[in-house]
Amino acid sequence: MHATPPTLPAVVRTGAAPMHGRLRLHVLASGSKGNCAIVESGQGLVMIDNGLSRKETRARMRELGLDEQLVRGVVVTHEHGDHTKGLGVWLRAFPAPLYASRGTLAARAATRDLAANEFDPGDQLELAGMRITAFSTSHDVENPVGLLIEGQNDAIGFMTDTGVMPAEAGRLLRGARILALESNHDPALLRHGPYPLSLQDRIASAQGHLSNEQSAEAARQLVTGATEQLVAMHISQENNRPSLAVRALAAGLDAELIDQLGTAAVRTRADGSTLSIRPAGQNRPLTVA
Repeated sequence: MHATPPTLPAVVRTGAAPMHGRLRLHVLASGSKGNCAIVESGQGLVMIDNGLSRKETRARMRELGLDEQLVRGVVVTHEHGDHTKGLGVWLRAFPAPLYASRGTLAARAATRDLAANEFDPGDQLELAGMRITAFSTSHDVENPVGLLIEGQNDAIGFMTDTGVMPAEAGRLLRGARILALESNHDPALLRHGPYPLSLQDRIASAQGHLSNEQSAEAARQLVTGATEQLVAMHISQENNRPSLAVRALAAGLDAELIDQLGTAAVRTRADGSTLSIRPAGQNRPLTVA
């Protein structure tokens, strides 16, 4: 039987003492060949999507010092195979509650036979000492979501696989300390790349993926003085380059590249705080703290 988690009161981001340091975001993989991320609190881990093999997931978790036995739940953003194809094998080996939107569960064979908790955009989940708020994104699937993860006096915004930035995302994610934001394609590389025109049009549509420039515009709306880390997510291996994503975000936020290769960028504010910009990849895991 599917159960809908109760809606919980909003989290206050200030005024509470941290339970166990700050939240940490671990991106095991991000791209069209498989996606998986983990948010870590002092009370355990929450996995976001799993489009990897069990072997690869465990190997990348161990590389980052993460224990699979501490995963307290798995949250799915949408039903595409690069986000869900590893779920069944993973959950049979390491049982944990699964959460997905009603549309996602109904549309995807990879999740249809799994016991799951259904939610709707706007619902909040409570897992591993964190409160996770789901909001609707714009993608060519049934009921996709992005996530705001809050806890330990901290906040992480997570939004990939969307053709536009929804207004609700602008309200929820603004000022999160860590922003994981899609920067999928460079428009010129997309139009001159190997994909057929119909697929190019889908990617560039309002139900497709954010381009580097769209990501930079979204970042300008979301980044505040409280934002310390910006991670470029779901970078296309065919239609983008990590350096192009970093350069676009850096230009949009007045940040300086740390090297001529465009591997990362940093912006130092007047108060001495910094905003770091870096890309997540398909083949190497990344920890953002």
